[in-house]
Amino acid sequence: MEKREQLGSRLGFIMISAGCAIGCGNVWKFPWMCGQNGGGSFMLIYLICLLILGLPVMTMEFSVGRGARTSPIYMYQKLEKPGHKWGIFGIFSLIGNIALMAFYTVVCGWLIYYFVKFITGQNHSFGFTQMIQNPSVNVSYLLITVIVAFLILSFDLQGGLERITKSMMTSLLVLMLVLAVHSLTLSGAANGLKFYLVPDFSKINGSVIGAMNQAFFTLSVGMGGMAIFGSYIDKKRSLMGESVTIILLDTLVAVLAGIIMFPACFTYGLEVNAGPSLLFDTMADVFNHMAGGRIWGTLFFLFMVFAALSTVLGVCENILAMIRELTGWSRKKGCVVCGVGIFVLALTTALGYSLLHFQPFAAGTAWLDFWDFIVSNNILPIGSLVLALFCCNSFGWGWENFVQEANTGHGLKVKAWMKPVFRFVVPIAIAFIYIYGMATFAWR
Repeated sequence: MEKREQLGSRLGFIMISAGCAIGCGNVWKFPWMCGQNGGGSFMLIYLICLLILGLPVMTMEFSVGRGARTSPIYMYQKLEKPGHKWGIFGIFSLIGNIALMAFYTVVCGWLIYYFVKFITGQNHSFGFTQMIQNPSVNVSYLLITVIVAFLILSFDLQGGLERITKSMMTSLLVLMLVLAVHSLTLSGAANGLKFYLVPDFSKINGSVIGAMNQAFFTLSVGMGGMAIFGSYIDKKRSLMGESVTIILLDTLVAVLAGIIMFPACFTYGLEVNAGPSLLFDTMADVFNHMAGGRIWGTLFFLFMVFAALSTVLGVCENILAMIRELTGWSRKKGCVVCGVGIFVLALTTALGYSLLHFQPFAAGTAWLDFWDFIVSNNILPIGSLVLALFCCNSFGWGWENFVQEANTGHGLKVKAWMKPVFRFVVPIAIAFIYIYGMATFAWR
């Protein structure tokens, strides 16, 4: 394989990494959790959890990526001590990224479909259930998502992924600000913001675990999504400082999403719920009631397309890099093979509500829930636990090697007093999240 590519700018690195972290969960999960669990008090706990849990894991993942200068498939193998067997977790990362794309490409396709419906003025003639049960719609928009993603990735790193993601993320932030300002002018804005942001400390007891979970999962760390971009950057900036910037962007998008949605829901008397129904049913209904709703709905779903597609691009670049390092293929050949493979695998999700019925868990679950279970309930927490143990212990890469890499360059440094947090608090918290998630999972 040719000489390793590099990102052209710090802005490109920050936008691509933030784009990979920012996704549908920022929009359909965080605002709802915040509103249900005490508003501002939940947000305060969430920010503390981000600092204690999210920031260390992201810094460790960037450090392993930059230190190894390879994709996640070989990063542990390159940094491990002779005779150790950490390399197996590279395969773990590849499986996790492929499983994520097996359903996330379909979700991105749904968002493109909604965007098309609003921009063409057909926003009154369809619904979420109707859409997911239509095989031709699902397969067509899945194909569009995969072709667009791998067409962009077929160009070199700077000319394809970096250039497009910088434009998309800038547009996303501008669109969100415009939508948020518009929401604040609605009649239900005061009630919506009160529900969303005013602290209610009586609800704080049960929200700590929820905040810890959301702080952990929102950043998509644990399966090399950040490590791959760490491997593409120079050593001019320290990695904790870069992690802080990316976490702030991720949090800004999550907070703005609530400011966009809750005033609108309260204005039109619609129930605030979580998950895809908030995005596809409730918000579509909001725009259908709203003056100029076709325009505002078009802008909202365009922003959501950018949020989802930035994640698809980041994860597919990771898969592509791993496959290319395993095979030695060119970027273009890798794009064709990976694109076909992901499309075929994602057909399980695309057809999971029509032709390929499969109930892996409780009633109502389908292929999407199966793939999400593999990624969210297993690969992300286990991968992050492995990362923390690898970076902070002598039987792995080791604390000194990790700190040396993380602190190279200008910016915030990992301090000696942080070692107990990285070495003990983070692994224990991740283990708790994993066990709690399994114990409370709706198996049947």
